[in-house]
Amino acid sequence: MFKGNREQRGWYFFDWAVSAYSTTVLAVFLGPYLTSIANAAAATNNPLCNPDAVDAAMNCFVYPLGEGIPIAAGAFYAYVTSLSVLLQVFFLPILGAVADYTTLKRRMLGVFSYIATVAVILMFFLEGENYLYGGILYLIANLCFGASMVFYNAFLPEIAAPEERDMVSSRGFAMGYLGGGLLLILNLVIFTQNDLFGIDGGTAVRICLASAGIWMAAFIPITLRSLRPGVAARELQAGQTVFNAGFSQLMETIRNAKYYPQTLLFLAAYLIYNDGVQTVIAMSSTFGTEELGMESTTLIITILLVQFVAWIGAMSFGTLAGRIGARQAIMISLVIWTGLTVVTFFIAKGSVVQFLALGGGIAVVLGGTQALSRSLFAQMIPQGKEAEYYSLYEVSERGTSWIGPLVFGLAYQFTGSYRVALLMIAAFFIIGLLLLVFVNVRRAITEAGNEAPAVV
Repeated sequence: MFKGNREQRGWYFFDWAVSAYSTTVLAVFLGPYLTSIANAAAATNNPLCNPDAVDAAMNCFVYPLGEGIPIAAGAFYAYVTSLSVLLQVFFLPILGAVADYTTLKRRMLGVFSYIATVAVILMFFLEGENYLYGGILYLIANLCFGASMVFYNAFLPEIAAPEERDMVSSRGFAMGYLGGGLLLILNLVIFTQNDLFGIDGGTAVRICLASAGIWMAAFIPITLRSLRPGVAARELQAGQTVFNAGFSQLMETIRNAKYYPQTLLFLAAYLIYNDGVQTVIAMSSTFGTEELGMESTTLIITILLVQFVAWIGAMSFGTLAGRIGARQAIMISLVIWTGLTVVTFFIAKGSVVQFLALGGGIAVVLGGTQALSRSLFAQMIPQGKEAEYYSLYEVSERGTSWIGPLVFGLAYQFTGSYRVALLMIAAFFIIGLLLLVFVNVRRAITEAGNEAPAVV
């Protein structure tokens, strides 16, 4: 797992560090906890609100935007997720373009990852009915987490040759699954044995949330010490600043998009199918607790299963890509994703065995889909524009997709069913797969001016 040069090993540790946010915060604790706080606020405002009732979506509302705009308390988390990514649509491409004109890529990686870290630690103080406080912290954390991933991903073409990027990317994700899983084991002990520590369940959740920030703060410096600052890929023109150069570069990227049609087609496919992946990740804990009635302990065990099986999946799909090509391997994973999403609709309420089986299935394809998408995109980027293009990529990366959570939230608000909401996400995998069929990988690589590896 620690193969590679010093920069590659340090690069892996960033995934090890920030996967604590993806697992402990996003996948397990924050969704149900923030939803419970929003429900508590809704119950205070409306005596008819019963969060456990079938018609909860029709009676339990919060009003973060004013009395005239009711928001279903059960959909608040999904809407904040969507908003955090919608902001990134305007924010991240500028950051990526700015990074290409400076030597600040490593420094910006540190700044944004540490802002996200502080926001996560401050979640320790989230309690009572203060859902807005939690929403704001989540908004900041997700926005800055997405920004840090732009710079992290942009280092991949610099630290790995074309023929090793699939495996290096897969190792990074595998390290992330291990790191996130180890912290989650510790949090499982804190949460399930809270009585032994003399704390209530809510306090245990807040400690677990804050622990993710502490974990990030402990391991991010390893990456920052290992990576070289690099050199500016572009030079500023007379009278330009890095900020107006960033806006200018964004416009140039849009104008020049026609020269990289296959890259853009892949990015469109990725934008859609990764929305599905990220929505499943972000909403799985809410679905498990609110729709299936799973205990928090069962949910944590399932996420742990996902973490460690996903490590195997990431490495296995990396090997598969070396034999049949990354695009074909991704297409296989999307077929499996579609089947799993449909099967989810029929899971019996309270069936722990079925829920664990679903988690195992997701784990097999999760790592492979993400790791191979990142490495395949690295092949299609023109040299000198890594941060610029990875900023566009990051808009739809990890827990940062906005269309899927918005569809999920709207489906729940209008139907009151998390099953219907999750079933809607199958369309993202199907559409993404259909677009990916038409991507000519070898042509995309040559259009970008890069040398194609033997197997594409």
